[in-house]
Amino acid sequence: MAEKFLMTQKAYDEEQERLMYLQTVKRREIVERIKEARDHGDLSENAEYDAARNEQAANETEITELDYKLKNAVIVEETTDTSHVHIGSKVSVYDEDMDMEEVYEITGSTEADPMNNKISNESPVGTALMKRKVGETVTVKAPECEYKLTIRKIF
Repeated sequence: MAEKFLMTQKAYDEEQERLMYLQTVKRREIVERIKEARDHGDLSENAEYDAARNEQAANETEITELDYKLKNAVIVEETTDTSHVHIGSKVSVYDEDMDMEEVYEITGSTEADPMNNKISNESPVGTALMKRKVGETVTVKAPECEYKLTIRKIF
């Protein structure tokens, strides 16, 4: 059975747009660069040709991965329900050990961007928070340790 990828409609549309760009615009640009590099002569010592072929391989790999994700996407309906944590929720949590409050946005794995506090529902923090309510304390099982977070607000 194929792996399922949870994503919002917005993320699905963005990934679809990216796929179309890679399949049309970028693919054509790379083919043109390969053609130009071939015109320079000996391919065995042609760095431009090698670079263009490597870029072509990377582009085709990304196309294959995006196509797979989109074919196996499960669109999660966006909701304004703040009674519990779900994909699309922003959650303010307090870490007592660090004496720090942090806000995370829970996303599907394809939308995760940890540097911007967008965490996957499959990550240790995301998994611990899913379906929990304000006031609950959850245990995050990270690879090297465990720690507790208290949910202060869901918005």
